[in-house]
Amino acid sequence: MKQPKMIIFDYGQTLVDEEIFDGVKGTEAVLKHAVKNKYNLSAEQVQEEAQKINAEIGRFNPNIHPKDADLEVHNRVFSKYLYESLGIELDIDFDMIDRIFWDNASPGKPTDGIEEFLDYLNDEGIRTGVLSNISYSGKVVEERICNLIPGNHFEFIISTSEYLFRKPNKRIFNLVMEKADLKASDIWFAGDNFECDIEGAKEAGMTPIWYRGASDKSKDHGDVLKISSWTDLKNIIEETKK
Repeated sequence: MKQPKMIIFDYGQTLVDEEIFDGVKGTEAVLKHAVKNKYNLSAEQVQEEAQKINAEIGRFNPNIHPKDADLEVHNRVFSKYLYESLGIELDIDFDMIDRIFWDNASPGKPTDGIEEFLDYLNDEGIRTGVLSNISYSGKVVEERICNLIPGNHFEFIISTSEYLFRKPNKRIFNLVMEKADLKASDIWFAGDNFECDIEGAKEAGMTPIWYRGASDKSKDHGDVLKISSWTDLKNIIEETKK
């Protein structure tokens, strides 16, 4: 292996260890900003409707392979339909809906050692960026990452909500290469999701790194470069110097 010119990181359970998602908590916080709730709906009822809509459009369905659900639905259009169709008016804009919902539904913290590892990469002159399958506003995603990992040197933070395609679609990886102005062979991609991150990066020609430090370690997919800590990846990079 040769040393990478750039490492691209997934967001959830890679850069940031998020708590188990609780949509009702997120919706409860958003509904505090309701100036009209025509049917006096509870957070549980609103979230139940959200789940029905997601099921209708095949969103977040664990039984569908990511390759068959590789288009992203922006929360802006989802939230607009959800709340207006239920007769609910809010006194906040869509970015604020995302912030409030996300902060309450799935707060997070940096994965162990990521800040030190990012400093190491910067000292080594290895560029960094982020590509996340996520429906929240790109602005809100960037804010959360920068609040949780201040002082990062990410050249770009790509939220798929802003770019139509989701991992593992090759088009979103091609976008990364274009923004980085690098060949696939010069890029390593670190992520926790095998189908989206590892298979997607490999198919795009990048070197995939399967990070297992903040996710379920029970699954195994054979001959894949796996790490359980960012120190592991630092050691691999150091080996490329020899």
